[in-house]
Amino acid sequence: MITRRNAIQLTAAGMLAVLPSLPSWAQNVSIPDLAEAGPLGDVVLGSPDAKVTIVEYASLTCTHCGAFHKGTYPELKKRYIDTGKVRFILREFPLDPLATAGFMLARCDGNSKYYPITEFLFEQQRTWAFADKPLDALQQMMRQAGFSKDRFESCLRDQKLLDAVNTVKQRASDTFKVDSTPTFFINGQRYPGNLSIQKLESIIEPMLQS
Repeated sequence: MITRRNAIQLTAAGMLAVLPSLPSWAQNVSIPDLAEAGPLGDVVLGSPDAKVTIVEYASLTCTHCGAFHKGTYPELKKRYIDTGKVRFILREFPLDPLATAGFMLARCDGNSKYYPITEFLFEQQRTWAFADKPLDALQQMMRQAGFSKDRFESCLRDQKLLDAVNTVKQRASDTFKVDSTPTFFINGQRYPGNLSIQKLESIIEPMLQS
């Protein structure tokens, strides 16, 4: 867990830290348990009446997550989310302090900026997450999103925000046995890894017909 101080003073060594391995238990989880949002609430895309709900646990510095959001997600949104067939929820599962910082920034200015900022950071992942000075690069990216230097630093000093992001991650690990990113729960069924649109289609379509 990063503190108020080291949220600002991230180091290269800290960025490389990964979570310890946890056992991948049952493929299905309780839908009511999964529906319980964290302290910051869920930011939901799609119709509340959709027959299929997808919950994704992701890390902003995870290359597989970045590949999903650049490659598969636009088609998922076009075919299923925008058409009212799927509800989609992205939840925080940061694998390192830099990803934690990115999620804190995405949450800092309210729900309306959550997806624009997370998608922007996934799209530009190589530019900031793997830069020589990633925190400086992240600050530069957030400047493009309208964050001043003071606002950037104040968001990363917000202990309540930090605790909330970590609570989401810890509950996913403890309750749903999430141990890698991305991990998807589709109507309570667990699917780890970067899913293609073809794979998602094969999962979603039978659920829509049931």
